[in-house]
Amino acid sequence: MYEYKFVRVELSSFRRRPKEDYQAIVTQHAEEGWRLVQIFAPSIGGDGLANYFELIFEKPKAG
Repeated sequence: MYEYKFVRVELSSFRRRPKEDYQAIVTQHAEEGWRLVQIFAPSIGGDGLANYFELIFEKPKAG
């Protein structure tokens, strides 16, 4: 069994760049035993572009 964690990273409205350092987020979670399994970017805005993306992490459940 695994547990999952979803971390939302907002994108700037003008240049669509991440507002946070996603590489640091991945590194921090890896140090805590999480493994990055997917990056999900839904089309949400009226222009068809994503306003955010989610980093999806997993790790085995303890016990």
